[in-house]
Amino acid sequence: MAGELDTSQIKDWRSIVTLIVFVITNIIAPLIADLFLLAILAIGRQEVHDGTIGVDNIHPIDIMVFFLTLAYIAISIDASGLIRYLAFRVLKAGGHHGRRLYFYLYTFFFVLTGCIGNDPVILSGTAFLAYMTRVSSNIGRPRAWIYMQFATANIGSAILVSSNPTNLVLAGAFGIKFIHYTANVIVPVLITAIVLFPFLLWIRFNDEALIPRQIKMHELPDEVLDEDPINPNIPDSRGDTHERQLQEILNPFLDKVGAVFGSVIMAATLITILAINAASQRGSETPVFYVTLPAAFVMLCWDVGYGWWFRDKTRTIARRARLIDRAKQEEPRKVNAEHAAIEKADGRFDLAPMSPTTNVASLSATPDEVTNTPNAKAQVHDEVQTAGPESTPSESQRQAHLSDRESDDDRAEHGKRLLERDHEKISLQLLLEDAAWWLRETFPTVAAVLNHLPWKLVPFAFCMFVLVQALVTKGWVPVFAHGWDHWIEATGVFAGTNIGTTILLSRVVQEWVSIHRSSGIAIPQRTFWATVYSMAIGVNYGAFSTAFSASLAGLLWRDILQRKEIPNEDRDVTRYATLTLSEYQP
Repeated sequence: MAGELDTSQIKDWRSIVTLIVFVITNIIAPLIADLFLLAILAIGRQEVHDGTIGVDNIHPIDIMVFFLTLAYIAISIDASGLIRYLAFRVLKAGGHHGRRLYFYLYTFFFVLTGCIGNDPVILSGTAFLAYMTRVSSNIGRPRAWIYMQFATANIGSAILVSSNPTNLVLAGAFGIKFIHYTANVIVPVLITAIVLFPFLLWIRFNDEALIPRQIKMHELPDEVLDEDPINPNIPDSRGDTHERQLQEILNPFLDKVGAVFGSVIMAATLITILAINAASQRGSETPVFYVTLPAAFVMLCWDVGYGWWFRDKTRTIARRARLIDRAKQEEPRKVNAEHAAIEKADGRFDLAPMSPTTNVASLSATPDEVTNTPNAKAQVHDEVQTAGPESTPSESQRQAHLSDRESDDDRAEHGKRLLERDHEKISLQLLLEDAAWWLRETFPTVAAVLNHLPWKLVPFAFCMFVLVQALVTKGWVPVFAHGWDHWIEATGVFAGTNIGTTILLSRVVQEWVSIHRSSGIAIPQRTFWATVYSMAIGVNYGAFSTAFSASLAGLLWRDILQRKEIPNEDRDVTRYATLTLSEYQP
């Protein structure tokens, strides 16, 4: 039977086995674990309740609401362009001196992270550094700059409780007042920042290709610098071109009113939190989200109202982008039709493909106007060169004609646009995409903030809380606490990393205290607080570890680098983070 089998056409055989690939991410893995434990009845209602509502001074819902609402304010400030503008001012202050600029950016990112947290700094700072290093002709690789920024973002996040959700878990678990927390960690954090900079500059990245003494930056033409910068939150068709990268660095957009309002809201929120927490008897008796939730709502109302007030301006910019995008989509079909018509009339003609810009400039042209003569080509070239804000009267009339065709009712216009799509059926996906476009062009700040909020943290954190609570109810945490007790006696204190480890270690330390209390042997205060604060340092510093998954900020950092086409593999993080981590770990 085997001898009669013809294997010459084996490449054309169809497999009877279908390979189904399930992608397991850091978000899905703990969720699958929770569902599996629920399915086999290993955990039940009590574990889910305690892991979401909270117990023993750890309240996951309070922590998540606090973090998301404060993150909304911080990212709204970032969406106003303030961080990008401040980075531009730092860039101007550093000039073309590479090492001086490296120091200025190092200090800037460290201070900014201490004030508003690491997520907004990573979100905006990473993109800024990616553009800056790309438009610099003598910076070979951005490695020194992006690793510096990520390290300082994780160091600075240890200063304030509000800078990192892991800090809030520790403060709530052990009843630490926010002002006491900052007072105890600020000295080691500052020492770390002082020691780390020379290590990065003269040891880790001591290479002219990474940090040149003189930075040669490409320059923009004066007419481009004189243009009003466009809000990057508004959808436009400029793309991620070289000129746009230069514009976002050397001519950044800044919403002054929104930046000032957001900064005032953030400052008032943090001061109120510190005042209420300091006035409490022990730790934070009043949930901190009682302060951040109203503040975030005020910020949301401001963003919505501000976007609605200037909706005509933002829609005009977005409409121009929509026309260009539509022209790009229609161009292949139009070129093919024109090519076929000309070949049918005279086979000797060979129409060259038109560029997207040429097609945009001739949107109102009729088929009769399409010729292959040199004069016609020159006319099209002249139209392309004159297209812009200061266009010729004919071009202005053409743009006005196109704008008049846009309906005043944006929803109706979007529906019409969907109906006009050839060979494409209306689906829920198209309707959602259309609604998202309308939201981006009407409320650009709100859309940008909602898109960049750390939503992935919510399911991940809740699932980790439930898993740790399952260990508590099943008796594993007391076992870990006994092991912890022996570990402390032998080696002193130790710290972990990531929010999952923070939750687990907080429970272990709480059980460790209970064991000593029941045995009548008190834990020395020095040992106890050294354990807590070393853990606080470790969960922040350890985020810059040997893997992206050590923190959600690391995952966000990796996603931004991938979007900016900057190669950065896991082995690179392990290679460059190991020495740096060992250098500044206390």
